[in-house]
Amino acid sequence: MKRTMIYIAAAIGLTACNGQGGFDASGSFEATEITVSAEGTGRILRFDIAEGMTVNAGEVVGTIDSLQLHLQRQQLKAQQTALLKSRPDMQTQVASAREQIAKQKTELRRVRNMLKEGAATQKQADDIDAQIRILESQLSATLSTLGNNTATINENAAALDAQIAALDDRIAKCRIAAPVSGTVLVKYAEAGEMTAAGRPLFKMADLDHMYLRAYFTSDQLASIRLGDQVTVTADFGGKERYEYEGRIAWIASESEFTPKTVQTKNSRANLVYAVKIAVKNDGRLKIGLYGEVKR
Repeated sequence: MKRTMIYIAAAIGLTACNGQGGFDASGSFEATEITVSAEGTGRILRFDIAEGMTVNAGEVVGTIDSLQLHLQRQQLKAQQTALLKSRPDMQTQVASAREQIAKQKTELRRVRNMLKEGAATQKQADDIDAQIRILESQLSATLSTLGNNTATINENAAALDAQIAALDDRIAKCRIAAPVSGTVLVKYAEAGEMTAAGRPLFKMADLDHMYLRAYFTSDQLASIRLGDQVTVTADFGGKERYEYEGRIAWIASESEFTPKTVQTKNSRANLVYAVKIAVKNDGRLKIGLYGEVKR
């Protein structure tokens, strides 16, 4: 009789250790959380979000005061306009020199024709030719100077363009936008408050696509592959349990000690591997909810 009782006790112990109710691993549900921080500095003029609210990727949910940035932009645009208007009109400024050169060349042809007939001297032709070379040299120098001035003005205008583009970027960052589609979990600021670049404004997560972070032993890990389909059971307490289709999305490359919340104190020192199982949320799953997985 005593030996029979020992066998029964041993069987009960094995059942308690092996199954966890027939499940291979357990853990808690989580989502990819994103903390959205301010990219601009100033007073929050509008911040139209609330905890639990669903927002779409790129949706503008608030604005930060950017009046001073707009005024700086207007000032730079005015400087750029004045600078561009100061560019020399090269064609107009050298038109007179080109006309003189053309006249001298015409005169040189006439003198050379006269020279053939003996009605002009070689000195006359040489003098006109020398004058043409002087005028062409002056034209070249003028064009070089005007070209350098124009290039300098264009470079300064390009520098102002870069400053204007930088201001445009800062102005754009005064719009508070959701980086991804998801649900607002926590709101850290309110309209009317002052904020600064880097200050957290709200936290959000994509609750439509959640993960069960479960822990498997090295023995179990041998039969798990990325992409495998598994069954995930969410435990809402009592008899409230729902099954979901899951997919192995990530397997840790390094082992870790079993978290305290997963197993008993006696087995807590065991080394296990974290595994993330992707689950499509039907609206019932919550972050931190307990879940179990069966291969």
